[in-house]
Amino acid sequence: MNSSVLLRLMVMLVQLWPCSPSRQNSRAQDAVQSFTAARRVKRGWLWEPLFATEEQISPHPVYIGQLKSDLDKQDGNLQYILNGEGAGSFFVMDEYNGKIYVMQKLDREKKPFYTLRAQAINRSTQLPVEPESEFIIKVRDVNDNKPQFLDGPYVATVPEMSPEGTSVTQVTATDADDPSYGNSARLLYSLIQGQPYFSVEPKTGVIRMASKMDRETKDQYLVIIQAKDMVGQPGAFSATATVTINLSDINDNPPKFQQRLYYMSVSEEAPVGATVGTVFAEDSDIGDNAAMDYFIEADSSDVFHIITNNETQEGIVLLKKRVDYESRRRYSIQVKAVNRYIDERFLKEGRFEDTTLVKINVEDADEPPVFTLENYMMEIVEGAMTGALVGVVTARDPDEADSPVRYSIVHGMHLKRLFSINEHNGAIITTEPLDREIASWHNFTVTATETRNPEKISEANVYIQVLDVNDNAPEFPKNYETFVCENAVLGQQIQSISAVDQDDSAEGHHFSFSLAQEDANSSHFTVKDNQDNTAGIFTGKSGFRREEQFFFYLPILIQDNGTPPLTSTNTLTVTVCDCDTEVNTFYCRYGAFMYSLGLSTEALVAVFACILIFLVFFLAIVTIRQQQKKKPPFSEKMEEFRENIVSYDDEGGGEQDTEAFDISALRTRAVMRTHRPRKKAASEIQSLYRQSLQVGPDSAIFRQFISEKLEEANADPSVPPYDSLQTYAFEGTGSLAGSLSSLGSNTSDTDQSYDYLADWGPHFKQLAGMYSSHRTVGD
Repeated sequence: MNSSVLLRLMVMLVQLWPCSPSRQNSRAQDAVQSFTAARRVKRGWLWEPLFATEEQISPHPVYIGQLKSDLDKQDGNLQYILNGEGAGSFFVMDEYNGKIYVMQKLDREKKPFYTLRAQAINRSTQLPVEPESEFIIKVRDVNDNKPQFLDGPYVATVPEMSPEGTSVTQVTATDADDPSYGNSARLLYSLIQGQPYFSVEPKTGVIRMASKMDRETKDQYLVIIQAKDMVGQPGAFSATATVTINLSDINDNPPKFQQRLYYMSVSEEAPVGATVGTVFAEDSDIGDNAAMDYFIEADSSDVFHIITNNETQEGIVLLKKRVDYESRRRYSIQVKAVNRYIDERFLKEGRFEDTTLVKINVEDADEPPVFTLENYMMEIVEGAMTGALVGVVTARDPDEADSPVRYSIVHGMHLKRLFSINEHNGAIITTEPLDREIASWHNFTVTATETRNPEKISEANVYIQVLDVNDNAPEFPKNYETFVCENAVLGQQIQSISAVDQDDSAEGHHFSFSLAQEDANSSHFTVKDNQDNTAGIFTGKSGFRREEQFFFYLPILIQDNGTPPLTSTNTLTVTVCDCDTEVNTFYCRYGAFMYSLGLSTEALVAVFACILIFLVFFLAIVTIRQQQKKKPPFSEKMEEFRENIVSYDDEGGGEQDTEAFDISALRTRAVMRTHRPRKKAASEIQSLYRQSLQVGPDSAIFRQFISEKLEEANADPSVPPYDSLQTYAFEGTGSLAGSLSSLGSNTSDTDQSYDYLADWGPHFKQLAGMYSSHRTVGD
């Protein structure tokens, strides 16, 4: 069966679904409930699938189909009613025969179908003859939409030299028409621009390579793809899309030197690591495919090496060893450039490398002298006489001029000059005898300077070892404190001794110990050599008495194994102690000290008692003097002046306008002048007032008076200084008021009464007392 016919049958079944038995039964039940008739009548709708073509424009309604009830006798008694989507606007129904018409242009892309409801009623009774049924009107598609490339413009990348048929990318166009009806939405792709390099599959839009392409020839292509609907039939709509295709690089090109021969030069003074020159091999590839490494071939001298600059892809030739113009003046090396990343697919086309020849000339330079050795090792026996030859250093000028060389020693400021060098032949001699025990090695630097060019200087290190001779006798390593008890028995060990030798012995030191010959016959102590560089001191008898002999002095002979052997006599002091079994070291030292002073214990106690009494007396005197220094310089009578000083800001008394402070801050103890007896201030002021009538306020008399009073106030520590001294001798030049001062009045201080101050309150008690006492003294 044809698929299109089967599709239409399925659509008809869907449209006839409202007339299914189950829905007809339900509607029949509704009809039975609305009618009073008791007998059931078989009824049903009759219609075919309804379709309306989109974009159809007509001045008259377009008939699309008819709905009809099987009870319609075509007598006009039935009325058809249409409801639902688009009823009355897009679709109308003839109420007499059920024919349906399209009134407006339809657009399937906006709405592909409409769902409506139809009903048939009796015009006389206005009762439903057919129940309301639902049906669908499908909008039939026409080719009214162009294809569209929604994802354009496209950009794709494909490796260069890809084989034919390699997929590059896929383009896709869309068509809003109905793909299930006709060919309106069936697209066909074609290539407008891009031949003969690319091709496109007509149905899928996949772009493929049509030939091999080299990126180094052209790295970008512009391809135009066209999509047509209606399978490309005449009258079809079309759209185009632009595809930019980039060729990515692969390593298909080897490096190539543009020069087959490079010339370079290097000075013989150039240090190791200096740059000699650069070489460059070009590679048409880019990125990692153009990365290369440089190598040196055919260089048996191993004087140069090469590194790669990863940013510029240049080969940098560096100096690996110092070159000498006098030894060799030309070098020839072969440099090879090899791709770092090689694509094995192209190895059959050849090796990805290239070589070039580099010739290097050595330039002559004025070089400093060259020592035969960088470090000189020399030896000399200690004790050698002054002027003894230690060794010889040699340097020469490597240039063709062969300039003479002058030698010198670089002496450190903190080192004593023990050696000197002959400036002409480099012979090193001693300036004084050397002692290996003071310093066994001596290190210094020797310089060689060209006489024709003093700026050319070279250095070498000299290490001199002082060889040892047996010139130091062995001795005790420390001062031994040896004690023996009075009740010691015969053969008791009282001390173990050893020895040291400042000399160096290749076979190791070996010392022998014995008593000196003059004491060998003594029966008090004996010496036993342990043959391990130690010896023991033993008692030669039983019992010792302090009263008879407090100290014993043993001469010990110590001999080394040097050539010739040296012997020394070391005295061991043995102190006799009053002890039972164990020696009390402190008590023995104390007894020995007292014995050496010749003092008894009682005498020593008396001396310590006198010293203690003297210290106590001295501390008492120091304490008393410190307490006297802490007392203030003012007497107790002056403490009464440490009261409040009252200042009056306006006329009349007041107890709330006082400011209290300690006047001790006004005294300057650092400056103490010679005390002068104070004169009576009142009489001086009276005399000054009389003089002021003839002189102005700027006269030298005023300045002298104020200076004297200021000096007295600063220099007198027994009385408080004046707070201020105001002189009102003049009101001012030309003033009619005259003098405002009370100093010129006929009344004196003695004529005035200050008893009223006692009535001002407790704050003015001190002031009232001062004035009342002043009057009493004046009377």
